[in-house]
Amino acid sequence: MNETGTTAPVMPDNAGLFTTAHLTIIVILVIAAILVIWWGSRLRRRSTRDLGTPPATTERTAAPEPVAPPPPPLADTTTGALVEPESAAPRPAPPAPAAPPAADDAAEPVTLLKGLGPKVAARLAELGITTVGQIAALSPAEAEALDADLGNFRGRMARDRWIEQAQLLAAGDRAGFEARFGKLG
Repeated sequence: MNETGTTAPVMPDNAGLFTTAHLTIIVILVIAAILVIWWGSRLRRRSTRDLGTPPATTERTAAPEPVAPPPPPLADTTTGALVEPESAAPRPAPPAPAAPPAADDAAEPVTLLKGLGPKVAARLAELGITTVGQIAALSPAEAEALDADLGNFRGRMARDRWIEQAQLLAAGDRAGFEARFGKLG
């Protein structure tokens, strides 16, 4: 007992060592965690930079004109052998689709497409694409150019099959859409 009549807590002789060891381990773990976070952020920045994501632009560049493939070889009627044509006359343009999409179905918003959320829809709106009909009418070259303009969302158009979905919706084939892609939200 001390002068006030209370007993002081008695600490074992190795208590200071025990506490110091624990604090040292905690400090080392905190430093390791900070280093891991720092290293991970460097790797993420490096991988994003290596992907070559182009800066977002507000202008769309014109898509290059598609080049028509050469005409197929002709068959010689006497021998049946294939003969290359003498003149490479351009082929006629492919026929237009049988029926244009109905105006009301083509005017559906792009947010109906599976895999296309509000952030992607906002980016598409910046690029002038707001309806399903606009996506359905894209040529392969235009789709490639649009995909390149999507920035962080590059590759989503092909992966989530937006053009195929849009063509079904623009044609008014909701049953076909739901059979392939699930119920419309």
